[in-house]
Amino acid sequence: MTLMLFPPRAYLRAAFAFFVGAGFLCFPAHSAAENASQNPQNPAPEPPQESKSQPPYRMAVHVDLVNVEVTVTDARGNFVGDLVRENFRVLDEGVPQPLTHFASVEAPAQVLVLVETGPAVYLIHQQHLLAAYALLEGLAPDDQVALGTYDQSARLAMTFTADKNALAGAIDRLRYNLGMADLNLFDSLAAALDWLAPLPGKKAIVLLSTGLDTSGAGRYEALLQKLRASEVVILPVALGGELREPPGKSDKKPSGKNHKKKETTAPPAIFATDATGLSFEKADQALEAIALETGGRAYFPRDAREFTGIYHQIAALLRHQYSLGFQPTMRDARFHRIEVQIVDASGRVLAPAEASGPSARAPAGGIPVYHLRARRGYLAPGP
Repeated sequence: MTLMLFPPRAYLRAAFAFFVGAGFLCFPAHSAAENASQNPQNPAPEPPQESKSQPPYRMAVHVDLVNVEVTVTDARGNFVGDLVRENFRVLDEGVPQPLTHFASVEAPAQVLVLVETGPAVYLIHQQHLLAAYALLEGLAPDDQVALGTYDQSARLAMTFTADKNALAGAIDRLRYNLGMADLNLFDSLAAALDWLAPLPGKKAIVLLSTGLDTSGAGRYEALLQKLRASEVVILPVALGGELREPPGKSDKKPSGKNHKKKETTAPPAIFATDATGLSFEKADQALEAIALETGGRAYFPRDAREFTGIYHQIAALLRHQYSLGFQPTMRDARFHRIEVQIVDASGRVLAPAEASGPSARAPAGGIPVYHLRARRGYLAPGP
């Protein structure tokens, strides 16, 4: 028997339409928040054992310290690791803030792999499962990994461990829901953020998802509040590349490696008026918005051959981040916009954060071009 890793697009579209038309993916008449509440049988992950090489500043949670993880790359996409404290400026609502903490270290990361396991993903699960090992192989030995799944609600399949082989085995044993199902992405992701909230250190969620959500109005806004209060970087990897491209589109569409979609900050509406009732275009907007809010990056692979390269990129990104910290001057319990800048010795701005503005253009004199990714803001502590 020959394993077909790249099913014809027409077959996948027809099969997906069948799942939706038959009611395997449906819009609930009740509140999706009730369905996606955290499963009491899946407690929050236990904090991993601290590595001896982990820097002391990550050993405690500072309530009044705003931590900002920043990724810096050059014009070729290479990570920049030779910047110093004086090269960074953080603006809180446009006002520069003194940095009380700075570190440039390849610190261990705590990575939750959250996988959609609804019926639509079952059709295409070979695409990402065969390549997921590239992510595990690219992580450092002291990185901690955990596995979660979701359809109607989020479930913790494996708590944090440094044993990458154990996680690979758990991925192999994933089961998919082939019955009647809602897809509650927003509430499931909110539950995953609750799992990670008590853990100190660098935290990230690698989200393997179609981006489709059937939970109804208001759930994205609830998730947005959690995203703004969290220090977790979210890195969505869109599943279903064969399905996402509309019929008749050119096959020369940019690949997931370099494909950059238009940034959006508006709450994405996942409902559509097409035959399936679900829109991949809106799903793409949702994944982009989630990544943008947390300083992460969304990836849109077109086929299984691109997953390996993407997972290698994610593993490298998680290991190359500057850590900045400042004390908030206001205790107003409001969301504050922040912007991270790179400056030279004279204070001239060389680059703004991609989450806050356009990428830097090379000024005269051969000054390097920098690209930054950082969280968009934070929720200030209350009075």
